[in-house]
Amino acid sequence: MNESADSRTFGTSKIAGARITIVVPALGAGGTEHVVNLLANHWNGLGCRVTIITLEPPDAQPYYNFDSKIAVVRLGVPPRRAPKMQSGFLVFQRFQRLRTAIQQSQPDLVLSFLTRTNVLTLLATIGLAVPVIVSERNNPALQPLGPFWKWLQRSLYPRAFGLVTMTQGALDHFPARIRRTGWVIANPVDLPSGWQKKRGGNILAAVGRLTRQKGFDLLLEAFSKVAESHPEWKLVIWGEGDERRSLEALRDALGLQERVEMPGLTQRPGLWIESADVFVLSSRYEGWGIVLLEAMAAGLPVVSYECDWGPRVMITHGSDGILVPREDVEALAKALERVMADRDLRERLGARAEASAQRYVPEQILGEWDVLVSCALKHASKMHLQVPDNAG
Repeated sequence: MNESADSRTFGTSKIAGARITIVVPALGAGGTEHVVNLLANHWNGLGCRVTIITLEPPDAQPYYNFDSKIAVVRLGVPPRRAPKMQSGFLVFQRFQRLRTAIQQSQPDLVLSFLTRTNVLTLLATIGLAVPVIVSERNNPALQPLGPFWKWLQRSLYPRAFGLVTMTQGALDHFPARIRRTGWVIANPVDLPSGWQKKRGGNILAAVGRLTRQKGFDLLLEAFSKVAESHPEWKLVIWGEGDERRSLEALRDALGLQERVEMPGLTQRPGLWIESADVFVLSSRYEGWGIVLLEAMAAGLPVVSYECDWGPRVMITHGSDGILVPREDVEALAKALERVMADRDLRERLGARAEASAQRYVPEQILGEWDVLVSCALKHASKMHLQVPDNAG
């Protein structure tokens, strides 16, 4: 959704001083967490009272920097695998603690991120005179979600004041009764302050949680096909996750021990852009792919699987990046070889990518969020007139 400068100013003026509660599973490294960081600091700067509620243990530390005025409430019930009966108890425990925390924050508005957390938030706010905005941050058609959670999602999402997706394709996945409250707001691009170009080391970079979704196994296979013909290049995969051991085993089985590094998280968010020469996104599916946008904004040539839905929105194939068919290892290998072998192509793609990324500057995207929040707060004033103070 694109708003005029006047409407963005109107949105900002209407939300100053509001009490906004944000619910998110955790505040570690990741695209969703980065967006929460930007929004929370932005609204705090406008004079809002911002509370963030997470499911994390009490001693968890955020990966991104939050202003000290922002209250962070950790419920101590992080998502984890458990037997069915215990899992049901944990969900109920999360629900109880979340409802209490939301009530204690006395919000004018609640904003929730990620499907299961959205469902819990909508359950926890039943009977409360407060509008709830939920945001889907992945591909709703392909992310693993059991039938019970899918049923809850479709039953509860119509209760939300708004559903935010990052692409029209993701919004179109939902039935009409949910889509009618839909807003499409892309991710903003926010590069680390003071970053420097330290390129020229022939580094092919990939970034993301080490999970099956991110397709790093496919990337390792593709790189193995071109590594011998480009001995001066190495692959660096930044991130952490449950698939580390299996990915390291695959790397070793492919004979890439000396050619592939997996150093974990960067010391500061986003600093991988400094040393990268080419960026590759190998995901099987994405909600957006914020690291792809960061790479483009940093002037890097990018190669990406054409997974639904983010990459095809950001990249114009052959102009500001290269798209290849999803999960096609041979096509990915050929695209990598083409880019690694052609310096002029890399420079041309990188320059155009940097220009394209200007569509997603934070001022534009945060302004769109401000307009949505101002609409929700206007709705909230009507809700307070209609619902008794002792509701819930």
